[in-house]
Amino acid sequence: MTEEAYIYDALRTPRGKGKSDGALHEVTSVNLSAQALDELQNRTGFDSKLVDDVIWGNVTPVGEQGACIARSAVLYSNNIDESVAGVSVQRFCASGMEAVNMAAGQVMGGQGMAYIAGGVESMSRVPMGSDGGAIAVDPYLAMKTYFVPQGISSDIIATKYGFSRDMCDEYAVESQKRAARAQAEGRFDKSVMTVRDHNGIAILSQDEMIRGATDMQSLGGLKPSFQQMGEVMPGFDNVALLKYPELEKITHVHHAGNSSGIADGAAAMLIGSKKFGERTGLKPRARIRATAKIGTDPTIMLTGPVPVTERILERSGMKISDIDLFEVNEAFASVVLRFMTYFNVDHDKLNVNGGAIAMGHPLGATGAMIIGTALDELERSDKEVALATLCIGSGMGAATIIERV
Repeated sequence: MTEEAYIYDALRTPRGKGKSDGALHEVTSVNLSAQALDELQNRTGFDSKLVDDVIWGNVTPVGEQGACIARSAVLYSNNIDESVAGVSVQRFCASGMEAVNMAAGQVMGGQGMAYIAGGVESMSRVPMGSDGGAIAVDPYLAMKTYFVPQGISSDIIATKYGFSRDMCDEYAVESQKRAARAQAEGRFDKSVMTVRDHNGIAILSQDEMIRGATDMQSLGGLKPSFQQMGEVMPGFDNVALLKYPELEKITHVHHAGNSSGIADGAAAMLIGSKKFGERTGLKPRARIRATAKIGTDPTIMLTGPVPVTERILERSGMKISDIDLFEVNEAFASVVLRFMTYFNVDHDKLNVNGGAIAMGHPLGATGAMIIGTALDELERSDKEVALATLCIGSGMGAATIIERV
């Protein structure tokens, strides 16, 4: 008999600006991770010796994010016993979600009673791409897959499916407004912890990057971020057009204002069986109904949320109308617009508190963050079922369906 996997609690750090002047720049990723682990234990009071593993997502596991950052975070922490193991996972932008899904799978399969799952990224300290992965630098692989950077992929989606610059900007403005409203109304307060320095002094207690005053005029003055790399050397547009000759040309509509921001942050989630709740006296907040992942076209790359949602709905015997809330990671505006138009999802059900365009995208943490955001919003709005999904580098998609208990 399959066990049920429950979410007992979820929290995250604020998202800090992923630059040298960002509030979290002085905090290493292992410190951020350890603070999240300690806060999770402080809030719930569970005996950490009951935890089988810490499963931790991280997209750029080099330098100070290298080795097994999950185990390093356990040893760095004050509240987690050294008997708790740690494993790091890398599924690009879905690494934090994959950690959660792996933990759920372990519980469902009866291989453990409790797990801490989540992820971290300190993009201000360990820049994106500094691992020098083969997908971008191995000539054979890059040529075989018609490799282009993600920004070009987002513009391919906009071109292929007819999303104009104004449509993308309008979406971005709304994301900023929703995030600013959610922050002002305290909708994130249940999950967002305070990050402190070595002296215990608070550094950051709310998301740093939200710009609620953003409007169409301010975005209109921004130049497309990926036009030069597309049209001039090395001319990635030409690579894309070899793959998609029917497009004739790529229209460049994405810029810093309608794309996800570079950010620092961590997220942690306590996942366990029914027996774990009985042992600890903790009440579950939700159960994980289904998880899924899929591979997709590696050039357009960012379309994964559509087919992985189809897969997870089929796997769970559900329809799109059965989902009350959607969290679709705002890597780029066109990614979310594609999801909404394909499934005819009302924007009132999707990313209701904004997303990564407004708050930033700390790569290895975001997948866990959006599941937590979905859980908080289910409780706040008294709804039942949420689906969280992300596009993923190299052409993949991941998804998780949760249901309130």
